[in-house]
Amino acid sequence: MGISNAVKYAYIVARVRAMKSKLIPKEMYPKFINMEIPEITRFIEESEYKKDVDELGKKYKGTDLFEHALNQNLALTYRKLIEVSQDEANFLITEYLRSWDIWNIKTILRGKFSGATEDEIFEDVVSAGQLRFRDLTEIIKIGTIEGVIAALSGTLFYPALEGFKGDLAEIEDRLDKMYYSNIIEAASASGNKLFLKFLRTEIDLKNLKMLFRMKRAGMERDETLKSLIPGGLELRDADLARLASMSFAEFVRALEEFSYWKAIADISGELSSLINIETRLDKYGLMYATRISYYHPLSILPILDYILSKKIEIDNLRIIVRGKETALPEDIIKAHLVM
Repeated sequence: MGISNAVKYAYIVARVRAMKSKLIPKEMYPKFINMEIPEITRFIEESEYKKDVDELGKKYKGTDLFEHALNQNLALTYRKLIEVSQDEANFLITEYLRSWDIWNIKTILRGKFSGATEDEIFEDVVSAGQLRFRDLTEIIKIGTIEGVIAALSGTLFYPALEGFKGDLAEIEDRLDKMYYSNIIEAASASGNKLFLKFLRTEIDLKNLKMLFRMKRAGMERDETLKSLIPGGLELRDADLARLASMSFAEFVRALEEFSYWKAIADISGELSSLINIETRLDKYGLMYATRISYYHPLSILPILDYILSKKIEIDNLRIIVRGKETALPEDIIKAHLVM
């Protein structure tokens, strides 16, 4: 990265460092597991979530308040990154956060498919992408999947949605592939090799999770390949085709060829540990982002590291509260946390 670009990143990176310093320390999560839900809520009321809890406390109570406060805080935090960034940083952050548009469209379609209420769907959307709170509210009010797709006809997501014939999994796969195809094209056009490497690593981790899930479900090669995303760093198309063809035992042995193996080597042979494997891969992704941002401090990487760290904080809080609400054993809750 040239000096002029580094200077352009200096302001946004300084802001991001200040924001990251306010994240909940990881040593707090085991303490949360030993707290009751009202105690955890009181803790976040005294933290960076205070404004969200106070504002939404007029409308929601209990775990509903907790969920909505987390989602609002995440959306506003990500929007702040867009507002305080300029030039290339603004462009790349905006493109990367389109993943939340994909998340929201999937959430709404799943909700309509399963007959969820508007409130139930609304609880799971996060207005952190280009579809704003108002847009999502209007779309959620539409009664059918076909109506939702029609409402998105003027957006860049429509090519992945049109021609829906009842197979929701196919639509979700198309949305994921479209997102990564578009963002890799944008990253390549910008010439930002650091961002491109980060994205390709993220694709690898997503594909590994999908391969483990598909192997566990006993899916056939062709069905598995439909759900995998091209463009990874280490797991190229030929590798994906080869891995998709293998038995579970062969697949696990073949993973020793890739750098991600060290993250899961001690647990990868256990079919029952799918959650542990996914948690380890998420932790690998976070540690990777943190490590490379250290080596490139005036670049897009510290911003991406913060985006991931913030999401993991929200996920961890949600896992703990949902786990306690459903009386999950503490060791099960802990296994789901990325720390």
